[in-house]
Amino acid sequence: MPFPPNNYPRAPTLPERTANTSISYLEAIRSALERALMEDDRVFLYGQDIAGFGGAFKATKNLAERFPGRVLDAPISEDAIAGAAIGAAIEGMRPIIEMQFADFSSIAFNQIINQAATHYWRTGVPCPVTIRLPSGGTEGSGPFHSQSMEALYAHYPGLIVLTPATVEDAYHMLLEAIHIDDPVIFCEHKYLYYHLKADSLPEDSLPIGKARIARKGRDATVVACSAMVHESLRAARELAPEGWEIEVVDLRSAKPIDTDTILASVSRTGRLLCVGEAFPWGGLTAEVTSRVVAEGFHLLDAPPRRLNSRDTPIPYHPNLWRAHRPTWQSICTTLRELLRY
Repeated sequence: MPFPPNNYPRAPTLPERTANTSISYLEAIRSALERALMEDDRVFLYGQDIAGFGGAFKATKNLAERFPGRVLDAPISEDAIAGAAIGAAIEGMRPIIEMQFADFSSIAFNQIINQAATHYWRTGVPCPVTIRLPSGGTEGSGPFHSQSMEALYAHYPGLIVLTPATVEDAYHMLLEAIHIDDPVIFCEHKYLYYHLKADSLPEDSLPIGKARIARKGRDATVVACSAMVHESLRAARELAPEGWEIEVVDLRSAKPIDTDTILASVSRTGRLLCVGEAFPWGGLTAEVTSRVVAEGFHLLDAPPRRLNSRDTPIPYHPNLWRAHRPTWQSICTTLRELLRY
């Protein structure tokens, strides 16, 4: 079963990097995979086209040459990929599997929620498999390649669900995920792969289960994860000239959720807006709102608000896609309504 949030094994310290270089979100993931392969012989990678081709997004580029026999191409069967990895994990390996898109993981749903998630509870034998899900939307991706499925997996006991929003977390949280004895769903956002860079990576990070205050404020709290953290930060910057100081909380994980940090933020601001790229029904924003209402109702000066993608399949056309998901503009509009209450 999952460890308490603050007791997860920590990743090793970061090796030295060359000065004056930057690293992208995707490169951070590749660096974490490379380091895990280098430091632990039990680690192997498994997924469609990840060896010779380097994966759909090149996250595993050149790793097969560096680690022969440990970066393996899989058949076009997500069910078989997950099943093989779960079996290897039960036998003592540390598999990391890549689904080409998060949407396709639904084909392996039975293996993930009925086998991996329950295995330790049923047998006392850990199942340390890490499942990488390229998540979220990009222009033109449409309904089959754009879904955000973190809330779906967070529903099931036994799974850890991570949603890194920064280059630093993409690196450190992936390394930590590989060290955890529970199955981990690692939701990496496709849009951030190439659009997000950092000058360097710190040697340490917050532990899994701890949210991050991405921006301090006094007038309202915005809780978000993954790419929506950056839309929320842009909205906060846009509202600053109007005299509003918006606090932004990066959840960092969908399960566990750091309720204490959220409540502490709401106690400072009195207002809450939860922003998510996933569909609204039964989503992460609903869970956060429910917790704040149940445990911090006395802290609120206004009814909490939620902002999600529309309750329709995700459209292909770039303009329709931008209208479908929350953006910094729609976040600004919702925050102004909340602040006027």
